[in-house]
Amino acid sequence: MDFKHALLAAGMVAMISGPALAQNYGITSKALGNGLEVIVIENHGVPLVTIEICAKNGAYTETPDMDGLSHLYEHMFFKANKELPNQERYMERTRELGMNWNGTTSDERVNYFFTLHKDDLADGLKFMNDAIRYPLFLQEELLREREVVIGEFDRAEASPYFHLGRAVGKELWYKYYSRKNVIGDRDTILAADQEKLRRIQSRYYIPNNSALIVAGDVQPEDVFTKVEALFGDWERGDDPFEKYPIPEHPPLPQSKLLAVTQPVNFIVIQQTWHGPSMRDDVPSTFAADVFSFIIGQPDSKFQKNLVDAGLVDGVGLGYQSLTYTGPITLNARTSADRYRQAMAAIEAEVEKFDAPDYFTDEQLEFAKNQLEISEIYGRESADQFAHTVSYWWCARNLQYYMDYIDNLRRITREDIARYIRTYIKGKPAVTGVLVSPQDQQQLQIGEGN
Repeated sequence: MDFKHALLAAGMVAMISGPALAQNYGITSKALGNGLEVIVIENHGVPLVTIEICAKNGAYTETPDMDGLSHLYEHMFFKANKELPNQERYMERTRELGMNWNGTTSDERVNYFFTLHKDDLADGLKFMNDAIRYPLFLQEELLREREVVIGEFDRAEASPYFHLGRAVGKELWYKYYSRKNVIGDRDTILAADQEKLRRIQSRYYIPNNSALIVAGDVQPEDVFTKVEALFGDWERGDDPFEKYPIPEHPPLPQSKLLAVTQPVNFIVIQQTWHGPSMRDDVPSTFAADVFSFIIGQPDSKFQKNLVDAGLVDGVGLGYQSLTYTGPITLNARTSADRYRQAMAAIEAEVEKFDAPDYFTDEQLEFAKNQLEISEIYGRESADQFAHTVSYWWCARNLQYYMDYIDNLRRITREDIARYIRTYIKGKPAVTGVLVSPQDQQQLQIGEGN
């Protein structure tokens, strides 16, 4: 047992800042004895503080019978708890504290956050403690919130892009689609009950699966003292990822082309590959970010050969950083009369991605510089910085974020070529084509066409 885990086992507070976090961007971190990681981000620019808690939860933990319930649980966070008997009193308390508040659910993170005056830090921490640890999940509130979530589902479903993404996703994650389907399944959401919410709470809303981020005009030791007093007796649980392991998504056996018909007057091409996992191939996650930036610039060969050539109206390539198989997605918009040429040109560009002259040394360095500047700029706002830190804490760990710029700087042409050859060039992909029924019939878009 190492020193840190010996302290945790003894129920003591373990300091985990130090030499590894020497250039810490104002970040100090401690782990409580129950496993809760407390991350303080100092920013004394304005007298505000953002309190955010995140849990390693989201679509990736969901079996089909729980599809979408991480998102429903997020909605139920802003409801009655043992200190606030109903949602009305909950909302009244947010107004008393002058909070701006919200929460989000994604593939591998659920987070809750609010911003208030620094003088209300103690009250804000108590408010968070009551909400995260002692929800009531009142039946009448659950029934109302199920309909609210279904309303979000309805609004998403009204967009043709929803149907494109869903169709591609079902093919891409063919064995475990529910574990990538953040918005969930309509019938599963409507059937959700209190028992399933309690199941989520007992498995994932435990201190050793959570991080508390406090960002703004605060002093770290003051925060740690207040948090220890409030959250120190939060009971540790079993490691959910040992007890309920996340299955690996099997590789695509072959490429697939599918038409998604909607009443649109354009064509969208979405081509998606299985990309790197942040557990198994960390270097490729940085190479993916650099390469996506390079070919997204107007002076790239990718843009010139597709957009400037008049074959598509817009095109981009992106990678989503995830612990469990992040997708690489190419999106392009064109029209029926250009569709065949556009598809052929996209295929030709992908084949050239790893060519030595596909981008210049100057473009590579420019990408690294701009990504670094963007990252630094994102730290200016304490609340946005808190969201960034919580994302990376859930997706990988705090150290991944702390080393992000240094690792970007190390990326070479060879790293990018390896990333392309490992995950994109010659690899199976699912290609969805969003098209009107009339254009689909004329072009005969579908498997084998």
